[in-house]
Amino acid sequence: MMKNILVADDHDLVRDTVAAYLGSVEEFAVVTASDLSGAEKQLHGSLPIDLVILDYHMPGMNGLEGLDRIRRRFPHIRVALMSGVATKEIANAAMERGAHGFLPKSTPAASMVNAIRFVLSGERYFPFGFADGTRNAAAAKLELSNRECETLQGLTQGLTNKQIARDLGVQEVTVKLHVKNILAKLGVQNRTQAALAAKELQLF
Repeated sequence: MMKNILVADDHDLVRDTVAAYLGSVEEFAVVTASDLSGAEKQLHGSLPIDLVILDYHMPGMNGLEGLDRIRRRFPHIRVALMSGVATKEIANAAMERGAHGFLPKSTPAASMVNAIRFVLSGERYFPFGFADGTRNAAAAKLELSNRECETLQGLTQGLTNKQIARDLGVQEVTVKLHVKNILAKLGVQNRTQAALAAKELQLF
C-alpha cells in the first residue's frame, strides 16, 4: 500500500534531494513544505499523511515546541525529527516527547529508506550513533555488549552486514562476528529469528 510522506525543511536543496530520493521508492508518495506552518497546511489537506519528517531548525519549530505541536494536533500521524546539527541530548528529548524517529541528515540514503519503513511499520527508529550507551535489563541478562545491541538493532531494521558496518563505522567482518555471537547468545539459527527474538524481548 502506498504511504504518503511529508518532508518539511527550509533548505531547498536538502528538502528537494530527500523528497526526490524517497519519491523514487515505489511504495512512497512524497509532498513537501518549507516551514512548520506549511507542514500544518499539508496535514490539514485532503491527502492523508502517514509520516511527517520535520527539520529541527526550520522556521516555526522553536526547538522541540514544533514537534509537540504536531504531536498534539495530529496524534494519529507518525512524526520523525530530522537534523544535521542536533545533539544526542536533543535527539533523546525528541524521542521522550513522542517522536517516532530521529533521522540525522548524515544518514545514508538507503539507510534512511530502511529507517522510514521501520517507522511506518509501527516501530520507533533511533540511530546507532545517538544511543546513550546503556542496555536494558534483558540485554544485560543475555550478556549482549553495547556493540552487539547496536548490531542487533540493525538486524531488526532489515539492514545488511555492509549497511550495519557503515552505520557503526566498523569493518564488515566485525559485524559478521557480532552477528555470530548474537545468534549464539539468543539461541537462534538466523538473522530473522534474531530480529523476532529482539522484538519479543522488547530489547529496543
